[in-house]
Amino acid sequence: METQFAAYEGDFHGEHAVWLKHGQYEAAVLPELGANLILFRDLENGFRYLREPEPDEMEDFKANPGVYGIPVLFPPNRYDGGKFAWEGKVYELPINEPDRCNHLHGFMHKLPWTVDYIKGDEYESVVVLSQQVRDGHLYKQYFPFEFTITLRYTLTGKGLQQQVTVTNDGKENMPNLLAFHTAINAPFVPGSKASDYTFNITIGQRREMNERMLPTGKFQPLSAEEEQMKTEGVSPFFDSMDNHYTAVPQNGRNRMELTDNRTGDVFVYDAGTAYKHWMIWNNGACGKFFCPEPQINLVNAPNITGLPTEEIGLIGLAPGEKWIETSSFYAIKRAK
Repeated sequence: METQFAAYEGDFHGEHAVWLKHGQYEAAVLPELGANLILFRDLENGFRYLREPEPDEMEDFKANPGVYGIPVLFPPNRYDGGKFAWEGKVYELPINEPDRCNHLHGFMHKLPWTVDYIKGDEYESVVVLSQQVRDGHLYKQYFPFEFTITLRYTLTGKGLQQQVTVTNDGKENMPNLLAFHTAINAPFVPGSKASDYTFNITIGQRREMNERMLPTGKFQPLSAEEEQMKTEGVSPFFDSMDNHYTAVPQNGRNRMELTDNRTGDVFVYDAGTAYKHWMIWNNGACGKFFCPEPQINLVNAPNITGLPTEEIGLIGLAPGEKWIETSSFYAIKRAK
């Protein structure tokens, strides 16, 4: 390969991108389009781990940015009537899922982000992006806190690392509501089919959801296939999934592993134990990609009563406090 390591500004299908290259890997993030890390590739093997838009899919990506790459959701998932309660006040986000009368996913995955830092050397290739919420920012009219979200993506010969930091820059406590709607290709190996793939993930219990996709406070029994998700693995397309689970780390890790049983290649998404919940969505068992989504909080968490804040992931940040978590994406090979 010509370039062993680099970090530079360039183009992705006509859009401004920051490219990271290191060894056999490359990644690209789109600052103006939600700081979405839109691709992670193994150039040596031709693997494409994330769902990335082709040139003729860019308009669909812009219209539906939550189903490509690694979109940032803040706040994530659904809020009843667009409202959320926090420390005696009720805040209101616009209803953008009118058929269910919910607010869905926030705006961070659609806004332009600032590129703070780019570096490429023999040790690592890095980009740092930020979103600073102050007076005049879109969020201030709905979510009136002052805060900064920073994303640091680091690429090395061992894989990709994501570090996210949320800092409360204001003078009052703020809720920290965050997730990533990570879209993973299955298959990611050229020549393989969806039927060659199984995945396992560190889930615990499945939350019961009502017709508006809001949690009822109850749990549902896991199916046989869902039990397999916790152990030996199952097809990511065994059924149509839009399911909400508790996260239960195994061996100290909160992770998803996707295995190509034809080749023995495994893609690992180690999300970090600060994410207390997983959503799993597979676009109606489409057979092309699925989204294991690590979330800090339970869906509609600020409106949930009667459950401990730690259980529902309703995390508050005091003035000056930071919340930091690191996730890793890497490949391993297993004997077939």
